[in-house]
Amino acid sequence: MTAIPPTLPVPKRGLLLSPAGWTGLLAALLAVTVLVPVLNLVVPEGSLFHLSDYGVALTAKIMCYAICALAMDLIWGYTGILSLGHGLFFALGGYAMGMYLMRQIGTDGQYKSHLPDFMVFLDWKTLPWHWALSDSFIAQALLVLLVPGLLAFIFGFFAFRSRIKGVYFSIITQAMTFAAMLLFFRNETGFGGNNGFTDFKRILDIPLQQPSTRMVLFVLTGLTLIGCYLMARWIVHSKFGRVLQAIRDAESRVMFTGYDPLAYKLAIWTLSAVMCGVAGALYVPQVGIINPSEMSPAASIEIAIWAAVGGRATLIGPIVGAFFVNGAKSWFTQVFPEFWLYFLGALFIAVTLFLPQGLVGLVQKFKGSKPEERA
Repeated sequence: MTAIPPTLPVPKRGLLLSPAGWTGLLAALLAVTVLVPVLNLVVPEGSLFHLSDYGVALTAKIMCYAICALAMDLIWGYTGILSLGHGLFFALGGYAMGMYLMRQIGTDGQYKSHLPDFMVFLDWKTLPWHWALSDSFIAQALLVLLVPGLLAFIFGFFAFRSRIKGVYFSIITQAMTFAAMLLFFRNETGFGGNNGFTDFKRILDIPLQQPSTRMVLFVLTGLTLIGCYLMARWIVHSKFGRVLQAIRDAESRVMFTGYDPLAYKLAIWTLSAVMCGVAGALYVPQVGIINPSEMSPAASIEIAIWAAVGGRATLIGPIVGAFFVNGAKSWFTQVFPEFWLYFLGALFIAVTLFLPQGLVGLVQKFKGSKPEERA
């Protein structure tokens, strides 16, 4: 856990994507912006080619998870920092958006009050101070970026300055997200306690249940995933990215050559947290709920599993891993719900022992191409 195998690829500097990579990216872009909307909104429900609302919602949810997996790859695969607390940043972004969505309910709630239903139930008379800007979409959108980013910056500054690394860093991040989960479970914090936020009605005064609204959110999520992937590609192929990979492989040598690992690690750690916060904000209006369970240690561990299963230090691998694991989870929990956790544990063990480069590495092995040739 503390060392990164030397077999992980180091990307070559040059073009952002290969011709095959640009072709795949264009195909993904067309699928997100054209194919899925047509299959869901235009093709009639009785048709074999119709894509159900459930399929759209499931795909959108997995794309949000894929953004988190991509964020994990930047810090774990390329910088050698294994975080077991990224579920916290995902949940904070979700809560920031959830606060706005709760205010959008207005008087349509069960108690017909301008206060969220859980506050009326708890006999609160006014909004707490941290809800002051919750009726502003712009303010909450900024908080989606600022809250995870600021928390990650402060935590990372003290952790990296103290040179905490390896398994110790992983344990501390998991302790941090567990402590936050316990805090959000408390009713007096003003975040809905155990139930969290749910029963959303509108976003920007537009009904969430409207098919066109859900499709806009789906397309926005897909474009965000594609944008994050391109940004990550640019980062790892830049001089900044080369230094990150040098820190991953030999941090002491990087310090000897005159670079300060603190600034580099802190920058990529904060960016990774912000990416998870954005994913959480996109997740909440489409799934319709956010509660403290998103901060559970298991949720953060799953993010690392997606990256490991897909293939660390590949960027595309964690996206593949998120789709593969969550697709399998959706099927298993319907057909064999009692066996899902056993399957997940066996999958992680099998990948660790037999597929250190994940599913993408397995595909590349069969194709006979080198890891650095990946698009």
